Amino acid sequence: MRPSLLMSSALDARGPLLSVLAHFFEQGRWGSALEMGVEGQSLTAEDRLFILMQAGRYLTATRGLGAPEARICYECAEPLCHSLNRPLLLYLALIGQWRYSLINEKLTATMQIAKRVHSLAHEQKDAALMIGACRALSGTLYYSGDFESARQYAMRGLQIWRSEGVQSHVEEVVAPAIGCLYYGALSEWHLGGIASCQATMAEAISLAKEANDMHALALALWHTGRLVYCERNPVDVERIAADLIELSTRHNFSYFLPGAAVLRGWARSISGDTSQGISLIEDGIEDYRATGSMIGLSFFLVLKAEALYLAGRTPEALKEIEEAEILAEKYEVRVWCAEQRRLRGVFLAAIGADETQIEAWFCAAIRTAKEQKSTSLAKRAEATYAEYRRQKASGSGERGFRLPLW
Repeated sequence: MRPSLLMSSALDARGPLLSVLAHFFEQGRWGSALEMGVEGQSLTAEDRLFILMQAGRYLTATRGLGAPEARICYECAEPLCHSLNRPLLLYLALIGQWRYSLINEKLTATMQIAKRVHSLAHEQKDAALMIGACRALSGTLYYSGDFESARQYAMRGLQIWRSEGVQSHVEEVVAPAIGCLYYGALSEWHLGGIASCQATMAEAISLAKEANDMHALALALWHTGRLVYCERNPVDVERIAADLIELSTRHNFSYFLPGAAVLRGWARSISGDTSQGISLIEDGIEDYRATGSMIGLSFFLVLKAEALYLAGRTPEALKEIEEAEILAEKYEVRVWCAEQRRLRGVFLAAIGADETQIEAWFCAAIRTAKEQKSTSLAKRAEATYAEYRRQKASGSGERGFRLPLW
């Protein structure tokens, strides 16, 4: 049986497998692997390492990509990998820690783990591990707002994958090449490569389907939804959200459902049904907060703010943007900083705030986008600022300006 089909079969059986693995941990505390087996047989270090790695994998599959229980398993596995000289398993343990950190912690901490993965791949002179390292660096840099570097690492990983025909000899939750594709596509959009980013994202979906990798497909659909949102296409956002909900429901990937609900809510709001749209967004955000994950929250608040603005609830929209900016600063997620600042300018203009303050936020948005080399967001911020100045010059903003969202 092909590895991808084994993975699919294992995912279908993940609940029962976790139940079996739980017997090897003290009172259900993941990470505290027993010294003795269920029948009183002594467990070797190899046994404990195997149990920890399997538990990390299936906890990720059942409880989400940022499950703290999985992180504990991977952290406990790391010293065993060193003592047993198992570099391939060490790579998986570090990737598990990187995945948790990306979703839940400050990105400076995440980058330190990504660099450790890269050092390990370089030491091992292993092309397959290097693809995974490029994926980790690309993803971290993308969310940090360094789109050019993110794209470079994504393209480097894809170059290795395509030129050397590398087949991974470690089984990851998501194939690294697919991660390189979707991080590369998202970075390309910011850098102005609209046509190329669409083709790259389509390849990510195609590869995930070909490999029968449902986790990778869910992630590729999620990132496609974000890309189509960037293009301001509510019809396609609604369609992709529906596909993601169907896939996640079928495979019990409950941690993708909140984001899909937010995307669907945004699409409904843009299409004119702001009441239902805002309700869907609020439910999605509430469910996402319940997971404890942080990486997507500032993005979700931006979508909620846009929906509130369209519903004529601009003061509330402004509060959502303010919270989004606080979270972005706290967790160093700077991917939407330029857009948050542009929207703050839009909302302040709508409520008739001080002109100096409004212009300062538009200028900050343009400056941030240019510093990040986000051609797409710079053009959007410049266009909004130009429209604001046009309306001001025409004298049409006595009681506030009604600027378009894009």
